This record gives sequence, C-alpha cells and structure tokens, in this order.
Amino acid sequence: MATQSLIPAGDYRTTYAADTTIFPTAGSRYAVWAALAVLCLAPLVLDRYWLSLLIQIGYFGVAALGLNILVGFTGQISIGHAAFFGFGAFASAWLSNRFHIPVFFAVPLAGVLTTAVGLVFGLPAARLKGLYLAIATLAAQYILQDFFARAEWFTGGVAGTHAEAFSIFGFAFDTDGRYFYIVLAYLVVTFVLATNLMRSRDGRALVAVRDHYLSAEMMGINLTRYRTLSFGLSAFFAGIGGALYGHYLQFVSVEGFSILLSIQFLGMIIIGGLGSIMGTLMGTAFMVLVPEAMGWITDAVRGSALDRALSLKDNLSFLREMAIGLVIVLFLIFEPDGLAHRWRQIKAYWKLYPFSH
Repeated sequence: MATQSLIPAGDYRTTYAADTTIFPTAGSRYAVWAALAVLCLAPLVLDRYWLSLLIQIGYFGVAALGLNILVGFTGQISIGHAAFFGFGAFASAWLSNRFHIPVFFAVPLAGVLTTAVGLVFGLPAARLKGLYLAIATLAAQYILQDFFARAEWFTGGVAGTHAEAFSIFGFAFDTDGRYFYIVLAYLVVTFVLATNLMRSRDGRALVAVRDHYLSAEMMGINLTRYRTLSFGLSAFFAGIGGALYGHYLQFVSVEGFSILLSIQFLGMIIIGGLGSIMGTLMGTAFMVLVPEAMGWITDAVRGSALDRALSLKDNLSFLREMAIGLVIVLFLIFEPDGLAHRWRQIKAYWKLYPFSH
C-alpha cells in the first residue's frame, strides 16, 4: 500500500520535536500563511452575505473543535454539545450585562465558566461508555435547556437576553466586516492551541484512551482523569464558540440550542474526519455551505418543469434539512474517515504520480 506521507526523500526526522512539528513541509507552512493572508483581505472583496457565512464557519468551527477533542481524539461520545455552546453564549452576555465586564474579557471568561459546567457533567460521565454515555450527555442537553428557559436572572428566560457588541478600547466591531477579524483571530488561536495540545503528553494520553483504554490504563494513564479532562476541554471550546455566536447576533435565545444543533455538530466532525484538526474546519465549512447550496438549488427548481412533474410544491423547502441527513449517511458509508482523509489521499496522489510507491 502506498504511503500517505508527503515528506521529501532524504528528510529524516531524528528527534521527537521534529517528528511532531505542526508543518511537516515548508510548502504546507507557506500555504497556511497564504490562506490567512487571503482571509484577511476577505472583508474588502466579499459582500455581507459571504462574510456572514465565513463568520458562521468560524464560531461553529471553534465549537466543533471541542467536540472533536472529546469524540475524535478521546473516543467519548456527546450528543449534548449544543447545550454547552448555548451556555457559553448566555454566560458571556451575562458577564457583560450584569457585571459590565468588557466583551473582550467576557468571551474567555465564558469559556472558563462553561469548562466548569462541562466538568460537572464530565465527572459522572467519565465512568460510563457506549450507549450509557450517550444517554448521560443527552440528559445534560435537556437539563441545560430547561435551565436556560427557567433561569431568568442568567438567560432572560424564554424571552432571551441582549448581548453587547464586541469592542476593544471603545472601538465597536458591530459590522460583519469588522467582526470577521475577531472570529478569525479566535479561530486561529484555538486551532493552534488544540494542535499543540495533541502534540503534548496529555494529548497523546487522550489518544491512547481512545485507541485502547485497557492498554492505556496498564501504562499508568488515569482513565477517569483524562476522560473528565476531555469533557472540560470540549466545553471550553464550545463556550468560546457560543460566546462569539452570541455577540455576533447581539441577542441570545433558548430556541437556538436544541438537540438538532448537537446533531449538526456531530455531523461536522464526522464529515470532516474524526481525530483531525484540519478536518474539523473542513467539515464545519461543508455543513454550513450545504444548506445554502440546497437553497440555491431549490430556488432554481421552484416553478420549473421538474417541480411541476414531481408535484414538489411546498416540499422543496424541506430539501435543505433532508440534505444534511443524507450527506451524513453517505459519508458514513462511502467516506467514514471524512474529508481530511480524502484530502490527504489527493495530495499523496499528486505527490507520487505517476508512480505507485
């Protein structure tokens, strides 16, 4: 079987530091810098619609990264991620409204508060696995949803609450063009933190728990500690993403954090690739853009000969929701390793072409 490594011949790694470097080749490093430079120019050339989509990819990507650490790297399961995402949004709005803490500080503090909540649910859940763990995280979803609806002092109840616009030294980032840079900065920082975490001793311990928990325990890894840690890390990134979401909309409502959003988060990491940092962002972009693409298709089909022949009529509006479920099923069947794996195969093909080895 052909290797998937793109390291040039003669490039030998003689230390662990060299072997775990973030950028395996100079080309990959230059490509990342070029992509960041292009993204920095995006507000100058894109309209508000496209900037809104990029901002959605940003804050959803930060939250999905936390779920991938829990599910993809540690082998746990969570179907209540949207609840922690919502807690981060409400916490940041509460800190800025109640205690007049600048939003610049409220966002990371919201991540810390969400981490504490994640650890509360992670302690009992860390001793469970499989279906029992899925039910425990589902319980967390509904417990927090009920808390959001009833805790008017914290969330404003069913009426929701206002979230202040992001500002630094009095300069408000209250437009899509300005807020895009805030989301981009948080996206880069969180992905660098997660990448470095996976290169550390704790990151390798999380992966060992996923691969074979009995072997990991025999090597001295505390399973309960690292499973609980993964829940805390997952909640932290979810809280940061939720805070960015809340301050972008400048309003946070209970209805936005249902079980359907948790399923979408799972879809993001499945499509992108479990256990892949880059795949998280690819899957998030895919899940954000697929409904938009389906919207364009339904607009084109509406009123056409195909619409009249199949008598679709009002059913066209449901194609967007159906497409998400269909895409997840197709990826599970035909590409279970996600977009990141397919991208590595494409790069390996062009690197090795026309040779097979």
